[in-house]
Amino acid sequence: MTGVVYKSTGSWYTVKTQDNTFFDCRIKGKFRMKGIKSTNPIAVGDVVDFDIDETSDAVTGSIHNIHDRKNYIVRKSVNLSKQTHIIASNIDIVFLIVTINNPITTTSFIDRFLVTAEAYHIKAVLLFNKIDTFDEAMADDQLYLQYIYTQIGYECLRVSATEAKGLDALKAMMKGKVCMFSGHSGVGKSTLVNALEPTLNLKTKQISDLHQQGQHTTTFAEMFDLSFGSKIIDTPGIRGFGIVDMEKQEIKGYFPEFFELEDQCKFNNCLHKDEPNCAIKKALEEDKIAWSRYKSYLQILEGDDEQYRNDMYADGRNQDLE
Repeated sequence: MTGVVYKSTGSWYTVKTQDNTFFDCRIKGKFRMKGIKSTNPIAVGDVVDFDIDETSDAVTGSIHNIHDRKNYIVRKSVNLSKQTHIIASNIDIVFLIVTINNPITTTSFIDRFLVTAEAYHIKAVLLFNKIDTFDEAMADDQLYLQYIYTQIGYECLRVSATEAKGLDALKAMMKGKVCMFSGHSGVGKSTLVNALEPTLNLKTKQISDLHQQGQHTTTFAEMFDLSFGSKIIDTPGIRGFGIVDMEKQEIKGYFPEFFELEDQCKFNNCLHKDEPNCAIKKALEEDKIAWSRYKSYLQILEGDDEQYRNDMYADGRNQDLE
């Protein structure tokens, strides 16, 4: 039988077949993903083949094959530096939920996420949540961030899950697509899913508690079918986002505003760091490229993993926007 993985709890996978039947499945024997050293060989969104095991009282399945993935979002496991964690696969569009405060989402985190989405060819949209809680300073910060990323070419939406603001525009963008919500714990992912589809009634507190217990290295993601013709993958909060397996020369290609200008650099292999006649540094000095983006680029280039391990609580908003 063939189906799509709708839920992963580490050892068990909930798989939905084409006739809308759900089966609880496990991985058969020594099944391993080729070429991927991952903490989770199978992720939500994967298409898998499985056999029915009727030897026990409950009808369960044994997964013996995974179909080729169209794409996937992967990050470095925070506590297992040599391991990666696949958050979800076969995604049409990913929404990174950003909050200005409570909690702070830094540009470093945003940029690491966007770089990964670019690398795996997944359309990314920034979703600024909790706009109903903004004071004047927070509103200014949000509009500044929106300006930075809109100029680069990323779509940005402003929403309030609790007051149902901006949800119609979000639904229109999600319709007919497999979508993923991601972001820090506390940004309102599950609350937003509930606002889009109230009948789901997701438990928001449970996810927060899991995060507080330090279980962020294991993602218990789940996919839901929505009534307006969309699928949403809801994921627990991510503290930090470690970049996986990128060569120094390729990183610049995942910053669209760099890629647009780099043919004007003197050297073809310019890393935009110490080289003379660098078009990126010239644009930076002319305020055509945001300093926060360049700072993120240097951190990724230099393998500064401490930034993502310490996460957003280590730095204040003002320092991040310098």
